[in-house]
Formats: sequence, structure tokens, C-alpha cells
Amino acid sequence: MSNLSENLQGLKESGRKGLIVYLTAGYPDYATTLETVLAMEAEGADVIEIGIPFSDPIADGPVIQHAATLALKSGATTAKSIELVAQIRKTSSIPLVVMTYVNSILGYGKEKFIADFVKAGIDGLIVPDLPLEEAGLLEDICTKQGIPLIGLIAPTSTVDRIKCIAQKAEGFLYCVSNTGVTGGQHNNYDQIGTVIEAARQVSQIPMAIGFGIGNSQGASAAAQYADAVIVGSAILEKLTNEGVAGVRSLVRSIRETLDEEGE
Repeated sequence: MSNLSENLQGLKESGRKGLIVYLTAGYPDYATTLETVLAMEAEGADVIEIGIPFSDPIADGPVIQHAATLALKSGATTAKSIELVAQIRKTSSIPLVVMTYVNSILGYGKEKFIADFVKAGIDGLIVPDLPLEEAGLLEDICTKQGIPLIGLIAPTSTVDRIKCIAQKAEGFLYCVSNTGVTGGQHNNYDQIGTVIEAARQVSQIPMAIGFGIGNSQGASAAAQYADAVIVGSAILEKLTNEGVAGVRSLVRSIRETLDEEGE
């Protein structure tokens, strides 16, 4: 069992809700990304999702798009992001998941991309523009390297598709709360809750809700349906406006709310 799977499965079995947080690598610079990762871990994050800056991040809203653009302008690269993971691993064993797009993987070389990130210390891979029908592009490589290729389901997913994705899911199942992009406030999780129930009929893998969770109230609402919540754009907004201290405060607030409701 991978570090990621063991961590989230352990949380699920204990009844504790998982907190997965996202950062764009190299925003505003790599030193700050490293500092923020360690700060979020200290405040109770269970998994860190690291986004590789990309010029056309189609699943991401304006906050993450802006962060990716600035990171790229500042010289962010896949190679530097691999080094970031290696730096994190010098002091932390927290599960690390890389979120990226197919073109970035192909441009670097798919076997080399996964092998280099695994060597640096990642525990999972999310590729939002890789549909189920094309997952074979990376599945065998990920299996060989021993890391989960994390599947995604959404409110628009059919029952058959939900079951097919859930049956193959590894690490955790990323449950997209709405049909838009990341960011914004979205506190009605009934639709994705129904989708999660369908997935639970065929898999006991931990389910995590992402997209639109911006504060402790939103995290609490989403956690009623899932085993973990994913917070991204709100983290970057705090980092932009209040620095690492603001991120610490947000993560602490969400962690405390999730823990209080789990008591």
C-alpha cells in the first residue's frame, strides 16, 4: 500500500476527515512554496497536492491560472518542481500528490516524468485532462513505479462511468463538486453526494471532494458526503494576500472544524 493510500485509509477507518491542500509549485517562488508546504503540514494538512504550472490549465479557475502564469514567468519548470519535491522530502514524509496536464507529461517524456517524480518522493498523480478511455497512456507506467493514478468523477458522470472509474481507483477518488472550474464558493454538495453514493456501491476507496471549498464552513458541508476535502484556490488567495501566515490560519481553521465535527 502506498504512503498516500495508507494515510487516507487510516483516516477513514478512524472516522477522521482528511484535509488535502493544493499549492502551485513556484508561486510566488519555490522557497515560499517549500515554506508553505511545511507550514500546512504543521497545521494539520494530511496530503499536499502540488500543481505543476502549465500555460493552459483547463480545469482551473482564475486564481490558480494566475498563480501558474506568474510562476511560469518567474522561471518555474517541471525539473524545478521535481527538485521541490526532493527538498520537501528532506524534512517531511507527508503524502505528496502531483497535479498536472497531459501535455506537460508528454513534453518531459512520460516514463521520465513519472520516474523522476517518484524518485524525488511523490505518492500519487492527478491528470484532470486524461479521460478514462485514454488512461492507458499512463496506467502501466504508474503501476510499474508503484504510485496511484488518481481518477476523477463529477456530477455529470453516468452511473456506469462512475462504477468503472471507482472500480479502478487508487489512492483516493477525486470527486469534482461542480461542472465548472476550481475556485469560487460552492456549498451545495447534494449532486456530488449522489455520485459518491454510487461510487461507494463498488469501491471502499476514500472519496475526496474538491472544487469550490474556500473556508471551514464549506469544508464542513463537503465532509458530510466524503472522507476528505480538497482546498486549493482559497489557499493561493491567502498566500497572495496574507502570506504564509494567512495560509497557516486557514488550514488551522479548517482542520479544527473538521476535527470538532468528527468528535
